[in-house]
Amino acid sequence: MKRILISSRGKPEQLAELFRKALPQHEILIDMPNAGDAPIDYMVVGRPAPGVIASVGPVKLVLSLNAGIEHLLESGEIAAHTPIVRMVDDGLAGGMTEWVLAEAMAWHRNIRLYERLQRDLKWEPQQEKLAHERTVTVLGAGALGTPAARNFAALGFKTNVWSRTGREVPGARSFAGPDALLEAAFGANILVNLLPLTKETQNIVDAGLLDALAKGAFFINGARGAHVVDQDLIDALDSGQLSGAALDVFRIEPLPENDPLWHHPKILISPHVAAPTHMHIAVQEIATNIQRFERGEAIPHLVDKSLGY
Repeated sequence: MKRILISSRGKPEQLAELFRKALPQHEILIDMPNAGDAPIDYMVVGRPAPGVIASVGPVKLVLSLNAGIEHLLESGEIAAHTPIVRMVDDGLAGGMTEWVLAEAMAWHRNIRLYERLQRDLKWEPQQEKLAHERTVTVLGAGALGTPAARNFAALGFKTNVWSRTGREVPGARSFAGPDALLEAAFGANILVNLLPLTKETQNIVDAGLLDALAKGAFFINGARGAHVVDQDLIDALDSGQLSGAALDVFRIEPLPENDPLWHHPKILISPHVAAPTHMHIAVQEIATNIQRFERGEAIPHLVDKSLGY
């Protein structure tokens, strides 16, 4: 009987019960094995504490409960030859697309502004624009960026997509590589970051990129906090280069109470909830990938460790 160890800081017992139903021929564990126990074949991990993966020993496959896996690579605990599978499922992509569109449309149609005006009992109609009068640039053309960009295009926004490879997205204009980054962002009214976090993308949202946007643009970050140079973001908001920002991810989480991002009047903060993992969907996706592995079939969303995602 194959053994699966779940290492998650959030509701491992519930995960275990779902895995037992999905994979009844496997032994599902949530406690660390003892010395001399049968080896673990697969690890299902969220953000395990330091040393957990290393203490288990070699496994056949590591399956992440999260889309982001940079913490697994940075730990150095996973052997170079051990495959890692990212979490990519319809629930994750759908949730992210909903959040991005909600924040973008609230800005696009002045909803947040009218909320503030209502508190002051002010009747001040704003100039309203239609989608085709705005340009959106989405950073990232993967499992999260592609559906977001596709939906922006379907709503009528002029849509640009920038990625390492320049992957095509229906209805959008694609840009590839570092040399095309500023061109992709130039004149955009909304900038959406859905990139994986790698050495190449760390601090990618800096003063230079923000200055390329249209005056008064709106920034949405649903990827990772380390993509953004926080002080450059604050400076762009203070100068009026940006009219606002919606942030769901931060360099330190939970966001410390003394962090200036909390207190900036033009920043909308949500507590890393844009694309939560839906447990039953994630378990089914992981179970299917384990079954594929055991049948010798190709597994989607394997991490390319040389690229960092």
